[in-house]
Parts: sequence; structure tokens; C-alpha cells
Amino acid sequence: MNEAKADRAGPAQICMLSVLTVHRCSRSDRSRDVMETHAITELKRLRAILGLLYQPIIQDVRETMREIVGFCCWILLCCCCWITQAEIFTSIGQMTDLVFTEKELVQSLRDYIKAEETKLAAVKSWAKKLDSLTKISTSDPEGFLAHPVNAYKLVKRLNTEWSELESLVLQNPSDGFISNMTAHRQYFPDEEDENGAAKALMRLQDTYQLDSEAFAKGKLPGTHSDARLTVDDCFGMGKTAYNDADYYHAVLWMQQALRQLDAGEQAEATKSDILDYLSYSVYQMGDLPRAIELTRRLVAIDPSHQRAGGNLRYFEVLLSKQMNEQNQPFEPATEEPIQLGTYTRPKDHLPEREAYEALCRGEGVQMTEARRSRLFCRYRDGQRNPRLLLKPLLEEDEWDSPHIVRYIDFLSDQEMNKIKELAKPRLARATVRDPKTGVLTTAQYRVSKSAWLEGEEDPLIARVNQRIEDVTGLTVETAELLQVANYGVGGHMSHIMTSQGKMSPMRSKG
Repeated sequence: MNEAKADRAGPAQICMLSVLTVHRCSRSDRSRDVMETHAITELKRLRAILGLLYQPIIQDVRETMREIVGFCCWILLCCCCWITQAEIFTSIGQMTDLVFTEKELVQSLRDYIKAEETKLAAVKSWAKKLDSLTKISTSDPEGFLAHPVNAYKLVKRLNTEWSELESLVLQNPSDGFISNMTAHRQYFPDEEDENGAAKALMRLQDTYQLDSEAFAKGKLPGTHSDARLTVDDCFGMGKTAYNDADYYHAVLWMQQALRQLDAGEQAEATKSDILDYLSYSVYQMGDLPRAIELTRRLVAIDPSHQRAGGNLRYFEVLLSKQMNEQNQPFEPATEEPIQLGTYTRPKDHLPEREAYEALCRGEGVQMTEARRSRLFCRYRDGQRNPRLLLKPLLEEDEWDSPHIVRYIDFLSDQEMNKIKELAKPRLARATVRDPKTGVLTTAQYRVSKSAWLEGEEDPLIARVNQRIEDVTGLTVETAELLQVANYGVGGHMSHIMTSQGKMSPMRSKG
């Protein structure tokens, strides 16, 4: 009867039935052993029924926990990816933090060196003292130990002092430096930053038509610095270009690395390594005679090089085939060194690149004296705007057609510092809209970080927005938020267009 009810009962009813069953057994005339056996059987049966009832619930809980753990791992992975893809090179503002980080690490390194020197000085002092002592003791061991003080001190040294010396030697002064390095490592640039910075230097080289040798010596227009590129720096630049299939720049920088190495500069990169990259890059630029000459130099230096012999035979067969097809005699490679202008830079995918670079060099349309004489400066009060009557803004003509003006001292130094303070924590890699997918993405022709500030975030932003409206007569209600852009190494924006390919005008206030 009780068992029949139990099959259809809920968990609470099952517990009551089991208790009643045990209670009845205890009041019967059966022996104690039989009663205990019956109780254990009932409890096992109860446990089995509860397991069947709650098994689906337990399974659901396990599945839910798996989903939660998986989601947490995904969040952590996303956070890690965001941290590692810092793109530090795209913002000078954030790179300034690295200067102070490096200074702190240098100080930490000095502290480590000082600790090591202190430890070494102590060990040297021990060695010097014991060296003189052992010279005496080993010259006449028995006579030395005949003196009880010497015997005592020998035992004491070996039992106590040598253990202290062992502890001193085992001390690791590097712990502080390593912990400091570990704490800062999460903010270090990664390989993407290094490659981005290298490509930025090449972009500057192209824009201002700088020779690699002048660049390596730090001779940049408008700058005075002792910053120089070593053989290994130039080799690294060449490898970055090579890995990006940019053989034009790979040739320029490998040639510069070779030039400095031939001049006697010490480096980790070997001449064999440089010639290996340089010869293949020259081949990719279509200069087979020079590729053959460079590969022969490589074979002469390293006859066992795994690629040089095969490349040399391939280049020679290819050159012979070309000469036969063109019916031309063999012409040895010119002895003139490779430099800027030896090879033609491949065409850029942006058609306006050359015009853009010419403007950066100041080679665009020049302002004639007649046109310049029609450019003026004036005070602008925003058509008698009350906020500008007592302090009008100075407006200066920069260009006549289209009419471009500059406002002098539009922002004070304090305002600019405050805006940079607000923007710096929000700086993120600037994006462009992909014309095919419509999705915002990063682009090689826009190297900067930007932040967007709203008027409600700080009274200063609201004042700046109001000042823009006052002087222009336009409203910021239909304009983008105040954008703060910070450009990095060789940072640039080649053109500013909307996704529709045209500029978007602001609406007049009426």
C-alpha cells in the first residue's frame, strides 16, 4: 500500500511515507537487525527515487554552468585581444606614456645593477679574505691547526660562515626588476606596433622623397636630432617591407644595412642574411643582372647557403632566356649603388597619392603675389553676436578660392589641455567605412586615434560648441560631435570624404 502510493507521490510525500515505514517497523516485534535492514533499504529506495526526479534539473544546472563558464572565457578572450591589439603607434599622445614607462624601467634596471654590484662586492671581499687565509693554512696545515684559535675558526667558518656565503650567492636581486617588467609588459607595444612604426617611416620616406642613407643618419627636413638607425634597425625595416611583399622598400633598406655593415659598423645581422633578402628583392623588382651579382656575392661568403646556389642557377637561366627572346647581348650589372630613384615605386591603389604627397612637400599650386595681396586679417564678431562684441576673434585668410580662413587663438592653452585630458582615455583607432560592406574598419591610409566629446560631458565642450556657432553662424545640432584626433608615427589621412563620396554640409542657423 505504501509502495503504491510512493510511486505516484511527490518528494515530500515520499519522505513522510519512509519515516512512517521506519516508525511502524520500530513498533513491531521484529528484531533490531531486521528493523535496521528495512530502514536502510527504504532510505536507498528514497535516494534512488529522488535521483530520478531531480536528474533533469541537475543536468540543466550543469548545462547552464557550462554556458556561463564559456561566456566568461569568451569575455576574457575579448578583453585580452583588446589589450594586445593596442595599436600604440597610431597615437603620439599614448606613446608619450611609453617614454615615462621606459624611464621607470631604466631606473629599475639601475637598482638591479646596484644590487648585483653590492652582492658581487661582498662575495669578492669574502674571496679575498679567504684566499689570503688559505695560503697560510695550506703552507703548513698541522702547524696552522696546532693553534687552537685557528682550529676553532676553521670549524666555525665551515659550519656557519660558508653557509652564510652560500645564502648570499643564492640571493636573486633581479626579483624586483622582473616584477616591475611584468607589471609594465601589458602596456608594451607589440609586433603590430613595430611593423606599423616601420611602415610609417617608409611613408615619410616616400612623401618627402628621402634617401635611406640620409634617413638613417637622422637628417630629416625641419629637424635637428642625433637619432640614427643602426644596421640592425635598417635590416628590421627591410624585413618588415619584405614580409609585406613591399620589395621596393625592402631593397632600399637592405641596401642601406649592407652599406653601413661594409663601412665597419658592428651588428647582429650578418652580411649573408642581408644579401639573401636583398638579392631576392632585387629580383622581384625585375633587375636580374644585379640579382645575379648579389647572389654570387652571397655564394662567395656562404657556399653552403641552402637557397643561394639554387637561386643563382634559376636567375642565370631566366636571364639567358630573356636575352634570347629579346635578342640582346648580356649586360653586367651596373656598379652604381642602389639608391632612391634606382627603381620606380609601384603604383599606389589610391590615385591621388602622388598629388597628396606633392602637397605635403609644398609642391602644389603656388599662391601668386597678386593673389596673396588680396588676403587679409580681420576681427570677426559673428555679425554683432553679444558674446563676441567685447572679445572678437581674429580671422586670417589662408586661401582665396576656395575661401579658407584660420581663427587665431580660438582656444586658450588651458582649454586645449583640458580637452586633451578629456579625450586621452577615450582615444581609439580611427576607422573608415568600407564602401563594399558599409562596416567601419581600420585602413592603412588613416593612421590616427580619435575621441568624440559631447557638450553634456563637460561645461568646456559646451562653451567650445557655442563659440563655433557664434563665429560661423551655423549650428552644431546637425554636425558631428567634437572630434579630437591624435596622429601617431607618420600618421596621416590621405583624403576626407563621406561614404557617399562627397562632403556633408552643416545647416545654417538661419
